[in-house]
Amino acid sequence: MHIERVTTGADSAWRRFKEGNIACFAQRSWRVAWPMTLIMFFDFLIGLTDVFVAGRIGRDIQAAYGFVIQMYMVSIIVANALTVGTVSVVSRLFTSGRQRELNDAVFSSVAASGAAGAVVAVLGILFSPDLIRPLNIPPQLKPFCIPLIRIYSAGLLFEYLLIACNGVLRSCDMINKSLRTMAVVCCLNVGLNLLLVFESPLGYRGIAFATATAAFVGCLMNVRYAKSIVKGARSFSRSVIRMIAKIGWPMGALQVLWQLGAMALFLVLSDLAVNRIEVIAAFTAGLRIESAIFLPAFAFNMANAVIVGNLLGEKKQEEAYRSGLITALIGVSVVVVLVIVVVSNARWITSLLASNPIVARESVRYIYIAMISEPFMAWGIILGGGMSGAGDTRSVMVRVAASIWFVRLPLAYLFVVHFNLGPAAVWWSMNTSQFVQSFLLYRRYSRKQWLSGIGGLS
Repeated sequence: MHIERVTTGADSAWRRFKEGNIACFAQRSWRVAWPMTLIMFFDFLIGLTDVFVAGRIGRDIQAAYGFVIQMYMVSIIVANALTVGTVSVVSRLFTSGRQRELNDAVFSSVAASGAAGAVVAVLGILFSPDLIRPLNIPPQLKPFCIPLIRIYSAGLLFEYLLIACNGVLRSCDMINKSLRTMAVVCCLNVGLNLLLVFESPLGYRGIAFATATAAFVGCLMNVRYAKSIVKGARSFSRSVIRMIAKIGWPMGALQVLWQLGAMALFLVLSDLAVNRIEVIAAFTAGLRIESAIFLPAFAFNMANAVIVGNLLGEKKQEEAYRSGLITALIGVSVVVVLVIVVVSNARWITSLLASNPIVARESVRYIYIAMISEPFMAWGIILGGGMSGAGDTRSVMVRVAASIWFVRLPLAYLFVVHFNLGPAAVWWSMNTSQFVQSFLLYRRYSRKQWLSGIGGLS
């Protein structure tokens, strides 16, 4: 397939933009992105409620929940990876007019996710005590962790199906149905959280039970919506699953590398000469504030994957390229507005999360430094979503992982351990890695090799 060479220069780039309907591209991007932003906000609200409820019970429960939820996030990495591959495959088939292949892809992807969820659920239920006992966590927390992990594990089958069907729905221009499901999941999860924990014998176990119950209801809704896409005969396709796995595994590996990188950064901060506890607390608070910026960035990332996949299914490579850029520009504009709001209110926001003056002061400094790189982060992440929609996930994984493990962590270690420059140097090392990541992803995007598509779907 011939891919047009990239033309350099601002005038040529602007002429290419004018050849497409910019308003049409922008409208299409926004139509997918705003529901995704709300869906991610619902997830954020569920997590915030969990933390609030656990804190009202006691610090031991809150600490146990914080540990367990990290294990839970690791347990759904496979679901997220499969969904990345599903979106790339299904979004292209949806606009290609190949209904039988679409039927097979939808059925196979949902079935594979359900099977994976069942396996992970059984492992979590059976082996949760063996996972917890050898870990170096306070002994008084372990009796609380085991029941929570078992209940969360029991809901993993439904969580996997919920995530998979959300990917199918947004790929097939049914994002509003996905939004409806997640609104119900959010309301049910939050309501059951308060009811089961404070008004039932379940107590702290109600936090996990609320999540599992809400996932079950959302799963039923989404499966019903997904069935409406399949029109006519369908069968399980091993070739589709191989393609989904091939596209999805780099994203799963990237999530693992990302989590390990975050843990490594906490270890680096533990080597600070002074105020190490306060700085780690400030970093935790700063990340929670920064997560509000991540919501629209990753919403536009997922929207771009769908839009690019749909356009490539219609064999509109140039329109896919331009649409991806326009989606990124819209997403960056939203992030810039949020950055201005957060920076303008940094002291007030941090005062809500940190009562210690040293923690509050370092949190504000973290926000002031970290916010500089947020527009660059959004630019790279959203363009990466477009490449993921085309199936080019391996190159995205390599570039993001390289920016973390070969730029962020070495710089942070060098600044803290060898030069004793303090926490601000760590924040700047994070910024530097974001600049490098954005540059690497844009460079890959602008060269257009990723437009050649996935084998078997071109």
